[in-house]
Amino acid sequence: KSSSRLFITMPDVYLILGGKTGWIGGKVIKLLEEQKKKFYVAESRTQNRESLIAEIDKINASDPENPITHVINAAGVTGRPNVDWCEDHKVETIRTNVIGCLNVADICEERKLHHLLYATGCIFEYDDKHVVGGIGFLEEDKPNFHGSFYSHTKALVEDLLSVYTTTCTLRVRMPISDDLSARNFVTKIVKYDKVVNIPNSMTVLTDLLPISLIMAERKLTGVYNFCNPGAISHNEVLDLYTKYVDPSYTYTNFSVEEQAKILKAGRSNNTLDHIKLCSALPDVTIPEIHASMEQVMIRMKANLEQEGIWPEKLPKRARLN
Repeated sequence: KSSSRLFITMPDVYLILGGKTGWIGGKVIKLLEEQKKKFYVAESRTQNRESLIAEIDKINASDPENPITHVINAAGVTGRPNVDWCEDHKVETIRTNVIGCLNVADICEERKLHHLLYATGCIFEYDDKHVVGGIGFLEEDKPNFHGSFYSHTKALVEDLLSVYTTTCTLRVRMPISDDLSARNFVTKIVKYDKVVNIPNSMTVLTDLLPISLIMAERKLTGVYNFCNPGAISHNEVLDLYTKYVDPSYTYTNFSVEEQAKILKAGRSNNTLDHIKLCSALPDVTIPEIHASMEQVMIRMKANLEQEGIWPEKLPKRARLN
């Protein structure tokens, strides 16, 4: 007499935090829509624990056969127009970047929900062991950059998150998109009067956001350096921008010391090691940063042309004498 068992696989159901107004959150929502995944966009703020719990319970009660299985946290305070804002708004920065972040991780731990967090890799700076062109920082390395209050909060919370077993922390760096969004690293440096010229790890969102959803689906946990392999300098980025988008564009360099005189907070410069990320996803191709950046500029020009921005309405700044 034979018997058979019926195994039912529950579908993945996502709750997106920071998706209503967030830059990365909005892009994640678009990807989930394209992939026809079931998801909800949270109304609650991450720091409001009871409100967030009630919202999860309400969603689950509305469709008990398809409860939330994954939480994607794209909420975070980076400051407007940049991280200098955090120096004068420390309480607000803590509220979201520390209290809110830990709230979400803790709720997910209690309920055994997978928690994918878009965090930052701007918690390191080159040092005697990690020099430009040398080895990159590993996921196990302790943050050595606290030069901005933003980075300080992120470094503290990453350490605390390490005890949560359902959390996957993605160290995003200098995120880059195929447009001229104000949040795009390319847009920012194009508008600067002067730029430093230091190789850095960077995150091309077109490459890596789809990969983050694969990581959520596979329920990977722990910390990952979430960048394209390699490091690219500001000058190399701007040279590609000039080549493909705006041949009339020019730029001028200055030193880190000169830069520090015009900023309230320091800026992180580093290279993050990519071995753990690539090893965790052996069937996924992650393009090297120089090759990826070239494709970014090709797509950017096409997008800007379609939007009517290229060539007449490209961003300009006061030219230096």
